[in-house]
Amino acid sequence: MIARIRLLVISRAMSTSTRSSTCPLSQFSACEISDALIKLGSPNGGHIPDVHMLSPISQVKICAPAYTVQMVLASDKSAPKLSSHFVDTATPGSVIVIDTPPQAKNAVWGGLMTAGAQARGAVGVIISGRCRDLAEHRAADFPVFARGHSTVGQSPFVRPSGVNVTLSIRPQDAGDGPDAFAPVTVTAGDWIVADEDGVVCVPVGMVDKVVDLAKKGQEIDAKCMADIKAGKGVQASFKEHRGK
Repeated sequence: MIARIRLLVISRAMSTSTRSSTCPLSQFSACEISDALIKLGSPNGGHIPDVHMLSPISQVKICAPAYTVQMVLASDKSAPKLSSHFVDTATPGSVIVIDTPPQAKNAVWGGLMTAGAQARGAVGVIISGRCRDLAEHRAADFPVFARGHSTVGQSPFVRPSGVNVTLSIRPQDAGDGPDAFAPVTVTAGDWIVADEDGVVCVPVGMVDKVVDLAKKGQEIDAKCMADIKAGKGVQASFKEHRGK
């Protein structure tokens, strides 16, 4: 019953955004969307690596447009400074996407920010970095996806420098060279789909093509699943329905 209540609370939170509830991407998993993006030539399938769901403890899915936040090291005096707290200017119905310097070990999101985000109608936060106050996020049933968590807060380590800017999120320890996993570009308004498998960014101009391919992929996988359960074998099922 507790898990069910949590899911209902999340559903109500997401319904504050008519865009997230009506977007056709919401009918697909993050994996299905990544598969479609790969077929469309994306080098990374839109996948933001190493970011996992830390709150709530029940299953949740986000499908909402991105409100982006760029963090910089506090020692960077040349980067712009914000006149308002970035949570206070979050767009209702959006998911907040934060990119932090890879060397930062501090949190950039805490319980007070979750309270502020919920008050403004944001549906969740995706952090290429760390959060803290896990118990508070979970008690609030607020979706938090992050690379990890920390006990120390934002100051004096990093600070926000821009909102609704284009982010280039690089995988941790990806290395360089032709085989390195490509960075993911997130532009304000791009669609973010996040679930227990991970986080995917869909450029707003590709939504229709992604939906078409994801539908086809979903239908093909359903046929493969039926055949495999019937004992046909993985290879034979793939060859018949996927053509390989």
